[in-house]
Amino acid sequence: MKHISPNQVSAEAPVRAPTRRALAKQQTRLKVLAAARRLFSEQGYEGATIRDIAAAAGMSTGAVFANFTDKSDLFREIMTDDMEALAVAMRDAAERARTVEDGLLKVFMAGYTFYKTRLQLARAAFSVSWDADGGPTLRGLSSSQAFQELFVEQLTAGVERGELSQESEIKLRSQMLFDAYLANFPQAIFEGWSLDALQARARDQIRILLAGARRG
Repeated sequence: MKHISPNQVSAEAPVRAPTRRALAKQQTRLKVLAAARRLFSEQGYEGATIRDIAAAAGMSTGAVFANFTDKSDLFREIMTDDMEALAVAMRDAAERARTVEDGLLKVFMAGYTFYKTRLQLARAAFSVSWDADGGPTLRGLSSSQAFQELFVEQLTAGVERGELSQESEIKLRSQMLFDAYLANFPQAIFEGWSLDALQARARDQIRILLAGARRG
């Protein structure tokens, strides 16, 4: 009789389909997220209550709390989903860049364009995410790390192409670029700056932050 190891049994075991209970829970979660996104967009963070969100989703408040700890947990998940989608859009934009400056500018503008399509939600996000020290707590989301990595990649590519010197202090400059990117959001989502105005400002910021790093 042929011996079958436990590892072989495990590897050949069929993948179990989600249970009906698990599927129902997932559907409930998606309905709550969709309702919360709409209400946060319409009423802002403070205006939308858990009771309102539950009613809009056709659920009880208990069903909401069975999936999310509180309103901030719900809002944070929506912001995380958006930031992950934005990171993909930024990366796609950067792939079409011709130079390091062009790549960085495309990353900046992908972000501002993304949020221009969802101004109310963006206003809610930045209203609740600016802490007493003036720094956005959205920086703490794991997905925000992907943005900083994009800046690192663009600067590294600039060094590899010979546009920037080997001593470009890539990590420091990438952090400064990320700070500049975030600093333009008050103009982008609260003050009504056009994309052209934001692009001109971002271009100047990038040019200044790359000064001293270019190869002579």
